[in-house]
Amino acid sequence: MTYKQWFDAHASKHRAIMDKLSALSDDEVIEYFRFENMVEKESDFCPLYVENKKCHDTEDLNCYLCACPNFRFNDAGFHNVGDKTLFSTCSIDSPDGDRFITDTAIHQNCAGCLVPHSELYIAKVFDRNWGTIMNKSPADYR
Repeated sequence: MTYKQWFDAHASKHRAIMDKLSALSDDEVIEYFRFENMVEKESDFCPLYVENKKCHDTEDLNCYLCACPNFRFNDAGFHNVGDKTLFSTCSIDSPDGDRFITDTAIHQNCAGCLVPHSELYIAKVFDRNWGTIMNKSPADYR
């Protein structure tokens, strides 16, 4: 699956949940996306939910911004770095991010970064349309 395919599929899942939550306030929507609640009520939102496993090691994980607005990807690759192709990166160079490097590719590894999973951050950038938040990123993100 390409980044773009995942992105589009995730946007559809997000939209379906938001349609169900139209009567909730913004704060209630953000609360709804807390990991524990999502595992219970939206088990198909994330493949890790089946195992009750978090993608980030934090007690207060919020899944509203499952994909980070600071994550940039290009399925064709941005450019070459030596003999490897850079496919994804962090636009804010989070000190908690890392890179996964193979023989031919470089990918952003966001596992150590919690920026988009903080409810304060989510409230700061919140929009009921997940795609709107993501579309504030450069065109190469989509």
